[in-house]
Amino acid sequence: MAHSATAPMEQYNYDIVKKFALITLFWGIAGMSAGVYIASELAWPFLNWDIAQITFGRLRPLHTSGVIFGFGGNALFATSFYVVQRTCQTRLWGGRLPDFIFYGWNAALLIAGVGYLMGITQGREYAEPEWYVDLMIVVVWVVYFLVYTMTLLKRNQPHIYVANWFFMSFILATALLHIFNNLAMPVSLFGAKSYSLFSGAQDAMTQWWYGHNAVGFFLTAAFLGMMYYFVPKQAGRPVYSYRLSIVHFWALSFMYMWVGTHHLHWTAIPDWTSSLAAAFSILLLMPSWGGMINGIMTLSGAWDKLRSDPIMMFLITSLSFYGMSTFEGPMMALKSVNALSHYTDWTVGHVHSGALGWVAMVSFGSLYHMIPKLWGTKMWSQKLIYIHFFFATIGILLYITALWVSGIGQGLMLRAFDQYGNLKYSFIETVVFMHGPLVARAVAGMFFVSGLLLMVYNIWKTIANAQEASDTTIASANA
Repeated sequence: MAHSATAPMEQYNYDIVKKFALITLFWGIAGMSAGVYIASELAWPFLNWDIAQITFGRLRPLHTSGVIFGFGGNALFATSFYVVQRTCQTRLWGGRLPDFIFYGWNAALLIAGVGYLMGITQGREYAEPEWYVDLMIVVVWVVYFLVYTMTLLKRNQPHIYVANWFFMSFILATALLHIFNNLAMPVSLFGAKSYSLFSGAQDAMTQWWYGHNAVGFFLTAAFLGMMYYFVPKQAGRPVYSYRLSIVHFWALSFMYMWVGTHHLHWTAIPDWTSSLAAAFSILLLMPSWGGMINGIMTLSGAWDKLRSDPIMMFLITSLSFYGMSTFEGPMMALKSVNALSHYTDWTVGHVHSGALGWVAMVSFGSLYHMIPKLWGTKMWSQKLIYIHFFFATIGILLYITALWVSGIGQGLMLRAFDQYGNLKYSFIETVVFMHGPLVARAVAGMFFVSGLLLMVYNIWKTIANAQEASDTTIASANA
């Protein structure tokens, strides 16, 4: 992880990192605001106006793709390009190719987003965009792989730092997942419609192999790469156990590929496949907690930073949520628990425990660390970082708690029988019960987005101050 403290900024391509960092904030606001609106639609149904483009079914995939691939994806491009240059002590390879990745990726997101609002999707579990967007993503991803790999090959450090292992596994696994999940035949060359090459139980298996491994590699391995650079850097401490980081990398990479079918317990798939997935899900607890413990114990000897450094608070809290959600996930993969939890809001709460608590919080901490270094200044307001932290944390805790109540209550009501063996509650009675928790969930989302808006304002002021200082320096030099 070593790099020259006196290295000139021209040694690295920071312009592309800046672009990805700023577009990350745009997608964060767009995707999470859509999430707050659809949460509000569930709490207050009158918000489902008679406008097809803003109904829950259209906005929900816009929200998930905007947050995962817009906010999360751009955060990963920004941090992976920053980390690979710093740890390899070399400039990003490829000349203008990183700019192609930036414009290609975000163009694909915009086209997919417009398609979602127009109702143009493959009509499968994740409402994936149609085939032409899939092809755009493949091209961009191949270029990303080339840029990243070639930068590693021309490194000035003999050692490949562990963060790069995680980023590389994320790049390779995501390519594999995207290609096989989106094998489809277009109806016509210039038509939007296509049909998947899979159907029935095979289609469900493929989608959940894709879905859970997107969690495993896009939302876990990749963000662990982020964690393994920014936690030690912000703490000013070496990684607690470098050996553990390598062991849990290989264990995580091997085990995750087997667990997707735990989303299909009690369905038409062969029973042995879901049993295998449940077994590997339990085993995943060990490498997951290995990463969590390694990150938190990196603070050994520097625990006082949790009192004085709000960026460290973001990073360590993200690891705490990572630990909690990777304990909850294996438990929910057990068939007996799954019978209660699946198809309820408990699953939605679990997803957001990882998405908001782990992915978003580690991204916020990493961006707060990077932005001042990219623009050669200090953050405009430390106080606003603290306020953002508490807004985000309150939002996450309220969100998860609300959906535990909603989901577990919903599951219990749908499984309750009276003395005659009939269902005790009608479906509408479960909907009435869920109203209160769904209102709390919408309020929680508002807290979270409010914190993000404070972050955007703080970063805007930081960049404005840096630009002003730069202009003053140039004016002084020319005087």
